[in-house]
Order: sequence, then structure tokens, then C-alpha cells
Amino acid sequence: MIWEAVITTVSPSGRVHIAPMGFREVDGRVVLAPFRPSTTLDNLLATRCAAVNLTDDVRVIAGCLTGRRDWPTLPCEHVGCVRLDGALAHRELRLAQVEEDPQRPRLHFDTVFEQTHARFRGFNRAQAAVVEAAILVSRLHMLAAEKIDSEMRYLAIAIDKTAGPHEREAWSWLVERIEEFRNGKRDTA
Repeated sequence: MIWEAVITTVSPSGRVHIAPMGFREVDGRVVLAPFRPSTTLDNLLATRCAAVNLTDDVRVIAGCLTGRRDWPTLPCEHVGCVRLDGALAHRELRLAQVEEDPQRPRLHFDTVFEQTHARFRGFNRAQAAVVEAAILVSRLHMLAAEKIDSEMRYLAIAIDKTAGPHEREAWSWLVERIEEFRNGKRDTA
């Protein structure tokens, strides 16, 4: 099973990087598999730590894919990293093992600390639709326009029926990003 979260890392110079990413749990460890090249991978290998942030604010996920990466953070308790200030919960990770791969290495982390900050209110279809649309946006360069259009039309039903202001804002950012991509502004995020 892959869980969707927001991963926070820092560079050796202390620059914060926030990125949505799926993770797995294997034999009690968190496994991340970022693509090469990526800032997240560079930071993970250099500092050997990260935070997994669980959030229901889908604006963070959509924002990271549309050039909006300035989200408030706080220092982690036990690793040299930061966590999202608005996370419902976070896990602090320390790198234990690297499985090399030329395209997508698998990094296995031990959880050294975890904390819950706010209650989870439940599932919302619009939030799930934003997450799915964000995944589509992250693959604009790989998917056919017809597939993206078809899936976005279907996901829009959940937005129209169940979205609140945060979900509508996140959705608008993703729709705008698709339009920018199609108009030749491919590297705006």
C-alpha cells in the first residue's frame, strides 16, 4: 500500500524543501522512492533525515506542484529537519538503508519520533479528487491530454459536490497548471 503525504527535507545549508510523495511501510520502516534527479533525493542522501507530514490541507500538495512551496514549518524534535506547522501528524525519519537504482532508488528510514497534532475529521471526496488531480499534474509530461481531460472531468464532480474553500483553491491551481503546461510554460512549478 502507498500512503500519500508531504515530505519535508532540508539541504546541508538549511534550505527547506517541501514535496508531496507517496511512501510505503516495509518491515517496520518507511520507504521513500524519489525519482532522479530531485531536490528531495539530494537532501535525503546528504542529511540522512526527513519528516513525513500527514495533512488534510490539500493546498499544500497542490501548491507544491504549482510553484507554491512556502508553507510554515517548525523544527523537528529529534532529527535535523523541519515539519509542516499545520500537519495533523508527523513522523521524524533517519536513513537506515539505500537500495540503489539508476532511476528511482529506495530509501529505508527508521521512525525516531512521531506525534499527532490535531484530530482527523474524516474523508472528503473533494480532498481525494485534489490528490488525484495533483498526481495527474505531476505526470503531465507522461500522459496523453485525452486521459488527463477525461480524469479531470470525472474528478470535477467531487469538487462540485463536496469541496470547501481550500479544496476549490487547490483545484484552481491545478487546473491553471494544466493550462500553463499546454501553453508551453512547462517548468513553472
